[in-house]
Amino acid sequence: MRNLGILWVLYGLLRLVGALGVFLYSGTLTLMWGALLTRVPDPYTLMGLFHSFLIFAIILGIVAGVVSVIAGLNLMSGGASARSLGLVAAFFGLVNGPFGIALGAYTLVVLVPAGARNS
Repeated sequence: MRNLGILWVLYGLLRLVGALGVFLYSGTLTLMWGALLTRVPDPYTLMGLFHSFLIFAIILGIVAGVVSVIAGLNLMSGGASARSLGLVAAFFGLVNGPFGIALGAYTLVVLVPAGARNS
């Protein structure tokens, strides 16, 4: 469980850095998205949806990063809530990229009891 905890801490830090990157480059992302909207009938609605998506991506990255770090620390220490936080972190990991999918799937295999998998 210690190695799994270390991986979750590293993954959580990666998610936090990703959220920070989206926040810092939101101006550039908006400019690039706006360049694609020059020929649509109502670009203002799509730009508003894009800003909503950016805010959602930043919040999801921060929440997933914090949960992953906390779950990793609990998995390393063997705390009472390590299993439940590990499962929550695994579900957050499944929605982001290949490393998150691999780590989330492996965590689900490790933390779900064998009796629940057989039924």
